[in-house]
Parts: sequence; structure tokens; C-alpha cells
Amino acid sequence: MEKFEGYIFTALCSTNFLISCLLFSKVTREQREPYMDEIFHVPQAQKYCHGKFNEWDPMITTLPGLYLASVGVIKPVVWLADLTGKVVCSTAMLRFINLLFNCGNLYLIYLLICKLHLREKTRTTSRRVLSALSLSTFPVLYFFNFLYYTDAGSTFFILFTYLMTLYGCHKAAALLGVCSVFFRQTNIIWVAFCAATLVAAKMDEAWRVEHTKKRDEKSPPSQVPLSFSGAKKIILFTVEFLTSPGHVKAVLLVAWPYAAVGVGFLVFVVLNDGIVVGDRTSHEACLNFPQLFYFFSFSLFFSLPVSLCYHRVLRFLQALKKQPLFFLFVTTVCLLLVWKFTFVHKYLLADNRHFPFYVWRKLFQRHELVRFLLVPVYVFAGWNFLDSFKSRSLFWSLAFLVCLLAATVPQKLLEFRYFIVPYLMYRLHMPLPSLPRLVVEFLLYTAVNAATIYIFITITFHWPDTTATQRFMW
Repeated sequence: MEKFEGYIFTALCSTNFLISCLLFSKVTREQREPYMDEIFHVPQAQKYCHGKFNEWDPMITTLPGLYLASVGVIKPVVWLADLTGKVVCSTAMLRFINLLFNCGNLYLIYLLICKLHLREKTRTTSRRVLSALSLSTFPVLYFFNFLYYTDAGSTFFILFTYLMTLYGCHKAAALLGVCSVFFRQTNIIWVAFCAATLVAAKMDEAWRVEHTKKRDEKSPPSQVPLSFSGAKKIILFTVEFLTSPGHVKAVLLVAWPYAAVGVGFLVFVVLNDGIVVGDRTSHEACLNFPQLFYFFSFSLFFSLPVSLCYHRVLRFLQALKKQPLFFLFVTTVCLLLVWKFTFVHKYLLADNRHFPFYVWRKLFQRHELVRFLLVPVYVFAGWNFLDSFKSRSLFWSLAFLVCLLAATVPQKLLEFRYFIVPYLMYRLHMPLPSLPRLVVEFLLYTAVNAATIYIFITITFHWPDTTATQRFMW
């Protein structure tokens, strides 16, 4: 059975790569010149290809991981194939690097699904394979496989880091985490998440022992108590755990490679006087709490086929009826956060090439009250998100939520690309959906991919002050 699954998955990888190559060829023929952020990334990579490692474009805000990886792949190929001329490190050749990362992402997602759902291994071959295929074609990620952006490589190294963490190879995981940070500095959050899963496992064990002693069966250790008393109990336990020398020592013995990466990153931040390299004017951190609500809504839409059902809606209504004061409090807090902490980046209002520009203009700018009227949707989307984690342990869920907050809230710009890694982490940890639901999810992703790629290729426009062709994209 495992050999048969291997054959199926190999055939699937080959088919996925072939289709992606055909789409890549079409996109590259239509858009030969660097587009959008590629106007910074492509020339910088070409400088590295020519050995000019001391030249740097100050407009680039990420570390040179993408360019180093590109040179590391292209140079041996150029030497072996004896390639010369403009084809070497051309825009097309550089973009092709992300197709290779796409293949890697498909394989890593498959391995992660197998590792995370070991208990469901019997009779789930088709579900595992289809889940991997579906997630590798997640629209926001898949689209950027055809352009020279950091997303495919960044996602690859984060997934690889987490896989090594799950297998207990923590030194390798830490090294891969460093690679992910070289693609995007904010990936340090997901390296911290990998370490936090180890801490969470220790805390879950201590929590379970404590509740076994007290014989408290009303608060199962695998669930987050949605009440004020439950929150107070968790906070007190967390403080007690983190101030216990024995517990801290036990955690550090396992998680020290990640701690070393964290210390190294702090040194970088101090020396660099911040996280961003290059132009910092458009990447200022703020407390944009509604970003979390946008992410919940984004996750609800893309996970709709696999997360939402009649029984879940019924459970939500029952929870509303059972704890009206709690949900009233949550709604009030959300309204306050939307009122006082909504930040709008200048690019969101000015750059009409991005889909978020139209989401904001057509929805949020219709009326000033729209952002408040959407709060009930945010509450439901957040509840649906958390309910999907009920099979996960208490402190694992808390660790993920803390990292999710750190990854979304400081971002001033509403950019769907920033949601790729947190969404994949969320979707990977959901229980394996049924085959019909996975088919619907895959069809949804395929339809969105077909629409976005078609729009990018066929619908163009021009700005008054330039002759360059403009296209719509994520």
C-alpha cells in the first residue's frame, strides 16, 4: 500500500510540475520584463550572478536568501550545460527557481500531513495525497511561483524547519530556520513557533499531571476553556511554569538550538537598528489589530469547503446561547480594536494593481460603518478558526495564537502574501477532511488560480504617466 501511494504521489508531482511549467511558459511569454517587486529582485540577483556581492539596492527590505539560493542553483547548471550570454540569470531563469521551490513545497506538505496525522494513516492514502496537492496549489502561494518573489522559497524553508522539528532534528531545524530568515526576517516568528511547540508539549504534560492530581475532569487538558475563570487559570499556570527553574532547564535542554537562532537574530536587530534592511519608510510596525480579523476572514473563505458544516454552525449558535456575556465581551473588544487600531497603508489606497486595493475600495470604503458591521463576521470566523483546533492541545493552540498575533498585527499593509504561512499552518493541523470536501477545496483553489492567472495574463492597463503595461495580481 505504501509503495502504491509512493507511485501515485510521484505521478502527481510530475503532473503538477508539467502543468506548472506550461503555465510558467505562458506567464513568461506575456510578461518578459521584471514586474512589480521584480524590478528590485531581478537586478540584485543578477549582480550576485556576476559576483558583485558587495552591491546592494537600498530599496530591497529583505535579506539576500533568495539571491544566494538562486546563484547556488544556477551557477552549477550554467557550468554543466556550458551556458553563456543573456540566458544566464535572465528573468525567466530566475523565476524558474520558484517552480523548483513549488515542487519542494508539495513534497514537504505531503510529509507534514503524514507526520501530523499518523493516527489516521490507515485507509487515507487518497486524502493525504489530495490534501498535499490542494495545499500546494493554495492560490496566493501558487501565483507567486511564476514570478521572482521570496514567497515560494520562504514557505519552503519554514515548512522544512517545522518538519525537522516534528522529527526531533532540532539542530537541523534551527539551521533551516536561519535560511528562512534570510528569505524574510519575519520568519523568525515561525522559528519561534517551532521552539514554542516543544515548550507547549512540556506545559501540556505538566498541566495534565496537575489535573490528574486534582481529578478535575471539567477542564480537559486538550481544550481551551472559553471563560474568564479558565483564562485566569491558564495565566497563573503559565507564570508558575515559566518561573520554575526545573521546567525552564528541561525546555532549554531541548530547545537551545532555536534559542541560539533567537539570540543571533536579536544581535542582528541591534546592529541593524531594526528588522528591515534597506528602505524602511514603507515598512513601519504598528498595532494594526484588525489584521488578525482580516486573516480570520481570509482563512474562513479559503477553508470553507473543509471547515464549515451545518453541525459547526449549530455549535456556534449553541455557544452563543450558552455564553452570551462572553461573546458580548468579545464583540465589544473587537469593535473597540476596529475603532481605535485600524491603520491604512498608503500603498493600499494608491496601488490599483493589487487585489486588496479593490477589496478595500469596494467593501471597506463604501461607508465608514462597514468596518464595524463586519465585526460579527470576524467573531464567527475567529470562532470557526479556533474550533478547528479543538483536537490540538491547550498550550500548542496558545503558542500558535501568540505567533499568529506576532505575524499579523504589526503589519500596517494589508497584503494577502503575509497570510500564506499562517494559513498553511492552520490548514495542516486541521483533522484530515473527507474526500468529497477535499475535492471541493481543490476545485475552489483551481478556479481561483485559473481566474487570477487569466486576469494577470489577459487584462492589462496603463497609467497616464508611464507606457509600461500594468497587470492585476495578488
